[in-house]
Amino acid sequence: MEYSKIDGHSFYNMLVNACNKLEQQKEFVNSLNVFPVPDGDTGTNMSMTFRNAVTEIRGMKNNNISEISNRLAKGALMGARGNSGVILSQILRGIAKGLEGLDSATAEQFANGIMEGSKSAYKAVMRPTEGTILTIVRAAGESAVNSNKTDAVELLGEICAKSEEMLNRTPEMLPVLKKAKVVDAGGMGLLIILKGMYESLLNNLESELDAEQSVVKEHSPAANVIDVSEITYGYCTEFFINSQNPNVEEFKSDLTIMGDSMIVVAMDDIVKVHIHTNDPGLVLSKAIKLGDLTKIKIDNMREQHRKILELEYDASVDKDEPTIDTSNEEKNEYGFISVALGEGIEKIFKDLGVDYVIEGGQTMNPSTQDILKAINNINANNIFILPNNKNIIMAASQAAELSEKNVIVIPTKTIPQGITCLTEFSADSSVDKNIEIMNEAMAKVTSGSITYAVRETEMDGKQIKEGDILGLVEGTIKEVGTDIYEVCKNIIDQIVTDDSELISIYYGKDCDKDKVNQLVSTLEDKYSDIDVQCNSGEQPLYYFLVSAE
Repeated sequence: MEYSKIDGHSFYNMLVNACNKLEQQKEFVNSLNVFPVPDGDTGTNMSMTFRNAVTEIRGMKNNNISEISNRLAKGALMGARGNSGVILSQILRGIAKGLEGLDSATAEQFANGIMEGSKSAYKAVMRPTEGTILTIVRAAGESAVNSNKTDAVELLGEICAKSEEMLNRTPEMLPVLKKAKVVDAGGMGLLIILKGMYESLLNNLESELDAEQSVVKEHSPAANVIDVSEITYGYCTEFFINSQNPNVEEFKSDLTIMGDSMIVVAMDDIVKVHIHTNDPGLVLSKAIKLGDLTKIKIDNMREQHRKILELEYDASVDKDEPTIDTSNEEKNEYGFISVALGEGIEKIFKDLGVDYVIEGGQTMNPSTQDILKAINNINANNIFILPNNKNIIMAASQAAELSEKNVIVIPTKTIPQGITCLTEFSADSSVDKNIEIMNEAMAKVTSGSITYAVRETEMDGKQIKEGDILGLVEGTIKEVGTDIYEVCKNIIDQIVTDDSELISIYYGKDCDKDKVNQLVSTLEDKYSDIDVQCNSGEQPLYYFLVSAE
């Protein structure tokens, strides 16, 4: 069947089919991650990001292509997880820009949309690396705008062919891919999406979104300290307004007398509203004057308060947990958000003054929306975010940009870096001074980790078998062995220098405490002039997280 134009109905089915295909193949994409450690989650991050986006367009089969692409982009923006998910969200944002104002798109117009997706993705990355998803989306965009195809099916077929050709060349662009004998995982994820769209259009498919993924549980940090009698306004009211150039400041002024915990965030042609009120109907009647209302959600907080600890949520907007009412509390000057995995590590962060610990890290990257929730739940003039993982920094930065609060992301890549930043923080210093202090503190930390290999490979000149114990320093494999305690000792030997004053050890849930104590005793004897601190982190997957500073 020929398509001179892609209308909203066809575009909707293309996206749903692509989402299902990515969900089905996410583990394959995960398996392409170069590092043999158990945190290869590119496929999971991309699938969850795209699913959140497609969930946002559910029921929009009869809308025009512009409306669908805009809603899709906003869903991806809020649900973005990991660097691959953030980049995918920017691709979709660019496509939406290219399709803006169209009821349906010709092949040429759709090609321009793909090219805008490429431009948007490159702008989002400070130092673009070729041989990654960026290269694949650029190949898709360039092949699209250079094509002479007027049939959208033929155009998409050509885009897929050129993208796959480029994907197969990624090992020549990145030596690490060539050594591991794989293509780029993010690029493969994008190709699966493009092929899913092509398959849908080629076969004129009618698609329904596959079953929902399982949700993740999170506990509200203030659930045990809020008393029901203290809830002045009983209904947590949330919704979106679709509106062109709304007067947001005037609208916020109108809402001020209707409740508290008000958050009004405008992004392009959509306004997200959150307010605690005793009259949701009055709030909605004010809002509808600005435009169409969607995703209306009203919760009776007094009724639900005792159940907060069991609330289930995922990254989709219509399943947000209620924001904690902090309007009657005096604002703190500083607030902190940290990402951590492991009850022991979470406790350490809370003991150091972190207001909100988001459960996540390796294999479980929180979404932009997850981080934005945490921001909204902190009553402070200045909020610092410690991602503690290089794959979470982009989502944290995206959340900071979306928030109306003053949010600063300190780009910590490891748990020890995050902990050191908190110990160096000075409540008496200015925001700028603390940014300087924490960045300097972070630079003084050398981090290591001990985990296991999930597959056989060769890396950094080392032959690695599945199940081997791996010792990493700043993400680079330095030790391969069979005994976790011996590998840990060797890694600490490598990170300690003549200037080191402190060795920190956080042992995981699978460690033997007696053997850990023996390791600590050995290190204390060897480094008698250095303070050795050991804590139970209870983290999964990583036997040890260590640092020297």
